[in-house]
Amino acid sequence: MRRETIKLLASYLDSLCPVIYIHHSDFHEVDEVLNRTKEPYMQLCKYTNADRNTLADFIISVMDDAVNLDDDEHHELVMILKDIHDSINDPKVIALIRKISENTMTLPDYHAKIIIIDTRIEIPLELESFIKLIDVPLPDDEEIKECVNNFSRDVNIKLTPDAIEDIIFSLKGLSAFQIQQILSVAYQSGGKIDETSRKFILEEKEQMIKKSGIFEMINFDEKISDIGGLENLKEWLKRKAAIFSQLERARKNKIDIPNGVLILGMPGCGKSLTAKAASSMFKVPLIRLDVGRLMGRYVGESEDNLRRALRLSEAVSPCVLWVDELEKAFAGIGSDTSGITTRLFGQFLTWMQEKRSSVFIIATANDISKLPPEFLRKGRFDELFFVDLPNESERKKILEIHLMKRDKMNGNIDLEKLSRETNGFNGSDLEGIVKEAAEKAFLDGKKTITTELLMSVRRDSKSISDIQTDKIKALRESLKKYDIKPASA
Repeated sequence: MRRETIKLLASYLDSLCPVIYIHHSDFHEVDEVLNRTKEPYMQLCKYTNADRNTLADFIISVMDDAVNLDDDEHHELVMILKDIHDSINDPKVIALIRKISENTMTLPDYHAKIIIIDTRIEIPLELESFIKLIDVPLPDDEEIKECVNNFSRDVNIKLTPDAIEDIIFSLKGLSAFQIQQILSVAYQSGGKIDETSRKFILEEKEQMIKKSGIFEMINFDEKISDIGGLENLKEWLKRKAAIFSQLERARKNKIDIPNGVLILGMPGCGKSLTAKAASSMFKVPLIRLDVGRLMGRYVGESEDNLRRALRLSEAVSPCVLWVDELEKAFAGIGSDTSGITTRLFGQFLTWMQEKRSSVFIIATANDISKLPPEFLRKGRFDELFFVDLPNESERKKILEIHLMKRDKMNGNIDLEKLSRETNGFNGSDLEGIVKEAAEKAFLDGKKTITTELLMSVRRDSKSISDIQTDKIKALRESLKKYDIKPASA
């Protein structure tokens, strides 16, 4: 992948392209790419926002050199401008870059190029036609293997083929500089590099999530056994988890990497719980995307934030990416005057369709009528499941789980009767009954919960079916239009 970037950069430098914009956060790695691309006739002038001069003053101080170079030899002045997103919208800077660009494209004796390297994409409208944008891709498998082999040779350790394969898989999504850092830390901690080094790699990726400010790393204790019912969904997830546990072997056997699942249905019926339990089953980190955090103040900032978020999710993969309340995340598509939400939606859909990384998406939604129909097409998600209100056997299981969590389950509780008498209650309603009954028993000085106490609390409780009758009816009607699998057996 890096070789392709070097070729692309070289072709832009050889052409009349006046401004090259390299979007990357690892300046060290970009410098290496530039060093391998630089020709002897190029004269580099570097500027960072830490310099004392303003960006405009720097450009003025060097731009005249472009016409004073020795005409007997081929020279080219290349300005390297790093991390200038806070300065590039200065009208004076825009005018100077535009002048250099126009001179480079029209004057035969004018030899100047500008290379911008930045962690953010900030391109003024006045300069768009002069700029070529380059994304430096992260190292591919062969490049990661080269990094690992070079490091093992430098520290004089031998790695088995299985260890190398395992480490390569864990290091995917990291830059060459980050890979070097992690290998160094792992080696200094244990004096070797092996399968156990994945712990250090995971910790580094968790740091990336915390520093991003876009994702939230979810810590949880939930397991698949904590879900009462939803047998079809749980069985489907178990099959996908089996593939995730042997991704490299699955790849070699031409098995598609699981893409994700959309879980629709009633509120309080276990959708969020399923996301947490699935992450536990997959044995990978769970990260939650808050689309609200993507919204920026400046033009293009929101789209850049989403681009960074998706790239980061691939960097920390394998992982479960949880997009909660999907219908709210992309509300207003087509109606927002700025078009930001629509562009974010299109960007997210394209990524879902084209991604090849081991990011498993779990999207949850309550109201299918507010979802764009594009989300419901085959190919976006591996499967769509509808979570309805729990049936009688599921209600019995849910009550049992919550009673056992509080050490209140005993042979005297008539779960059959309770499950019959709680028709129309969702999982949260049932948990509320157990919780309130446990509190009453505690305040009355009793060590156990009785069926009578649970039934008393049930009679004083209103279910979601009582509160949202019309909404539930409308939701069920809207689901009839789509081929969505029931989550329950």
